[in-house]
Amino acid sequence: MAIKVAINGYGRIGRNVLRALYESGRTGEVQIVAINDLGDANILGHLTRYDTAHGKFPGTVEVTEGAIVVNGDRIRVTSERDPAKLPWGELGVDVVLECTGIFTSKEKASAHLKAGARKVLISAPGKEVDATVVYGVNHNVLKAGDTVVSNASCTTNCLAPMAQVLHQKFGIKQGLMTTVHAYTNDQVLTDVYHEDVRRARSATQSMIPTKTGAAAAVGLVLPELKGKLDGFAIRVPTINVSVVDLTFTAGRAVTAEEVNAAVREAANGALKGILAYTEEPLVSVDFNHNPASSTFDGTLTKVIDGTLVKVCSWYDNEWGFSNRMLDTALALAKVG
Repeated sequence: MAIKVAINGYGRIGRNVLRALYESGRTGEVQIVAINDLGDANILGHLTRYDTAHGKFPGTVEVTEGAIVVNGDRIRVTSERDPAKLPWGELGVDVVLECTGIFTSKEKASAHLKAGARKVLISAPGKEVDATVVYGVNHNVLKAGDTVVSNASCTTNCLAPMAQVLHQKFGIKQGLMTTVHAYTNDQVLTDVYHEDVRRARSATQSMIPTKTGAAAAVGLVLPELKGKLDGFAIRVPTINVSVVDLTFTAGRAVTAEEVNAAVREAANGALKGILAYTEEPLVSVDFNHNPASSTFDGTLTKVIDGTLVKVCSWYDNEWGFSNRMLDTALALAKVG
């Protein structure tokens, strides 16, 4: 029996979660029963049909009174600012996908529980949540009492799988990460006021250094790496797909061939579908619409003096993360 899911906030991640569900053919596992967004339903429907980064939706989308109908499935649409007033109890919602970027603390996200939902999964790093999950790496930590859970960030979902493999095989003493990240809609087209002075500058005209907590957040997912990783982001003028560049000190002498072999083995085994591996000479656009959390690029692995190691992994920062939202929602619902 499919779990019942509601989406709160129908922006980039909210829409991609819906598309990922239908495009992956998993509607027998997950049923989206409602979308809450302050936007006009007709525009929400249009943005579901057509997407600049991911193309036209390969199905049908219709807008009717109070609903969006996707491939014949009626999804109720509401426009309520206060999550506590949403009809989650009436609709029997198992998991709310909290995708507004606003209700990211347990206290704020718990409004969905007051509205009758059983669980909440936040599509961003969360504050004081019951668990931070990177599916495939630590989703087994979920337990019955967890009600508000974070799906971490797209970058943490890219970094954590390869960091887990590398640490288990060779040890990571310490490491620094740079994510070369496609711009997002918290940036601006032309220069305008922003609390982050660099993000106040045009996203289309510059490479923009900015902070990210993604590396440090790996310690929430892999406690053995707590305090061992840090980094920053460079936002670049592309619409989608990013790459993590990780430089670390290994616990023992290794070769590039050993590093690649370890990741390739995991990608074909325990982490299949989460971590992928390639040695093709690809560029960022080639990973657009790729459902993996992380695609390790074996052609870019470098080792100096045996223990200084640099590795890179690509990720579709929208599509991969949205697919993991579905995976984690299912795992969260199943623990009771």
